[in-house]
Amino acid sequence: MAKIQWRGGTLLSPVPAALITCSDGKRRNVFTVAWTGIVCSDPPKTYISVRPSRHSYDILKKGGVFAINLTTKALARQTDMCGVYTGAKMDKFERCQLSTEQANEIDCPILQDSPLVLECRVCDIIPLGSHDMFLADILAVDVEDSLVDESGKLHLERADLIAYSHGGYFELGKQIGSFGYAVRKKKKKPSPKKAGQKRTNQEKTNS
Repeated sequence: MAKIQWRGGTLLSPVPAALITCSDGKRRNVFTVAWTGIVCSDPPKTYISVRPSRHSYDILKKGGVFAINLTTKALARQTDMCGVYTGAKMDKFERCQLSTEQANEIDCPILQDSPLVLECRVCDIIPLGSHDMFLADILAVDVEDSLVDESGKLHLERADLIAYSHGGYFELGKQIGSFGYAVRKKKKKPSPKKAGQKRTNQEKTNS
């Protein structure tokens, strides 16, 4: 496959379209972030990268906490609006009709309509250039109970999550595999001879 070479850029795709809620005890805000991800499994750590010019930057720096609210097809318009409007001029929770509740482990609101929320406490702020990285510990995960089955397994595929790719929002499509499926050994089908012998043994048992 032929390639055209460009200089280094931020064309990793797709990326999350996450709604970040934050508070410093006096002010609160919600804004959209695509520069986020997991940086460590144990202990669980994440990050968000934010321009110092953004209204939420000072709230994050003073409050030291934030929540990553995963977004869905139903939240797509609010996700876009929270990335366009600034909390310096309006209450975006009210403007976007986003209902909130208090987080469990941090002094910060979380979104009621988000299917999964990561509650985070900032452990370091790293200046990188256009953005500063807020490195954080994940203290708790809040999951919509309807996505958890009787055995305790999470079915996040039912949440209608969305992602951001090169200027567009996309609903996640059908599953085409699962972790390890490419190397997973297939179950051997019994040979016709063995299958016939098994039926014969069953017939003897039932006679």
